[in-house]
Amino acid sequence: MLTPTGPAASADVPGWEGPTTRLRLLGIRLAALRKQSGLSGEEAGAGVGISKATLSRYERAKTKVRWPLVDQLCRLYGASDEERLELVDLAKNSQDTGGWWMDRGDLPEHMRLLLALEDEATHIRQLAGGVIPGLLQTMDYAKSIKTTPGWSLPEDDLGDRLSLRMRRQQILDRDAPPRYEVFLDEAVLRRVVGSPEVMAAQMSQLLKRGSQDTIAIQVLPFEGGVYSAGLGSHVIYGGFGGPALDVVFLEHQTGGVFLEHTEALEEYAGGHAYLRQEALDPSASAALIAEARDRFLHLASK
Repeated sequence: MLTPTGPAASADVPGWEGPTTRLRLLGIRLAALRKQSGLSGEEAGAGVGISKATLSRYERAKTKVRWPLVDQLCRLYGASDEERLELVDLAKNSQDTGGWWMDRGDLPEHMRLLLALEDEATHIRQLAGGVIPGLLQTMDYAKSIKTTPGWSLPEDDLGDRLSLRMRRQQILDRDAPPRYEVFLDEAVLRRVVGSPEVMAAQMSQLLKRGSQDTIAIQVLPFEGGVYSAGLGSHVIYGGFGGPALDVVFLEHQTGGVFLEHTEALEEYAGGHAYLRQEALDPSASAALIAEARDRFLHLASK
């Protein structure tokens, strides 16, 4: 489990802050190359002058790895020049979190990691039971969400956070956007946030986004009952080289928790398979969202 302030620390390396998605992918690919070469961990380590334990930490993304060593390992494993250069480049940038958000010194560490995962993911799956997800919110809806007493931000900071949320949505409009699957509890379509006018515009936004080929929005209807006491709101980021590299994000009052161990990934993957069966299909969901929009438009006209 990753801590609210970033990935779990390793006692092996001072200052180690945990794996980036690039570092996890690098470890997976190095392990695959070694196995293809027929070398054991001990033999491979001896071939480049490191211990079997150190090599194992590299393959499991438990420590930083320098690019010259990656170059040596690739040559030892008989990798093609193209793959060797690709992995060397991956190693050089394995600690790079230089996304557009990194000059924002006011961001907590868990948000920086979330944005890094969001930026690199090719598949995002989300369950929202309280509010419309940030990637789908209109600015007026986001502004209208009530702040928990004692946790409000200064007006300037609030404006910056809202602008950040809107900028995050740009990943959905990239030339190669991530596949985004969203399960919405029907309650988020019914609960008034701001005003009927705000809600009508938000429902229109959901319909617009849901019409994109790479976005699937499914509603969990009231009539279906309680879908699971064990599944709360969460996001799964995937596409980093296989399901084993997926990351689950759980947000809470003071930050967030990132889960990446096998048991958790399997549990949440199974939960999403269940939700797909329980939720309305995208077409029926769109009809329910349109119905909610029309109801809010009627309320706004009174």
